[in-house]
Amino acid sequence: MNSRSQAVIAAAAGRGLRVAAAESLTAGMVSAELATVPGASAVLQGSIVAYQNEIKTQVLGVGEELLREAGSVDPVVAEQMASGVRRLLNADIGVSTTGVAGPESHDGKPVGTVFIGIATASGARAEGFRFDGDRASIRQQACTAALELLAGEIEPLP
Repeated sequence: MNSRSQAVIAAAAGRGLRVAAAESLTAGMVSAELATVPGASAVLQGSIVAYQNEIKTQVLGVGEELLREAGSVDPVVAEQMASGVRRLLNADIGVSTTGVAGPESHDGKPVGTVFIGIATASGARAEGFRFDGDRASIRQQACTAALELLAGEIEPLP
């Protein structure tokens, strides 16, 4: 259990907020990490692992044209994934992950390129990262970064 996931669950529970995750690169790691914390059921609505683009469009509502033009590793894709899962799972905050863990580049993006989306009632944003390491390390770094961004979003909320 990670201290950041404990902080996310405590802060969200204290504010009565529900969280949902849309994960591509991390394939469920973020929601699994949150679920290790006792009391997570008061906060974690659920998650969608949207590894394939068809799931991103059909389930999460990511624009097909966006995916065709920009590829799946893109900040706007991360924003739309976070917004889609927030809406779909009736959450206050949606978090998403998309990126390239390797061993090869994807959609013209180098290994280690990651975008994490955060969506709330006031809108969506994404942050980009460039991580080093092997596939497992990049995925773990992305999971940690997603938890950090989620905590940073929740903690300042009233």
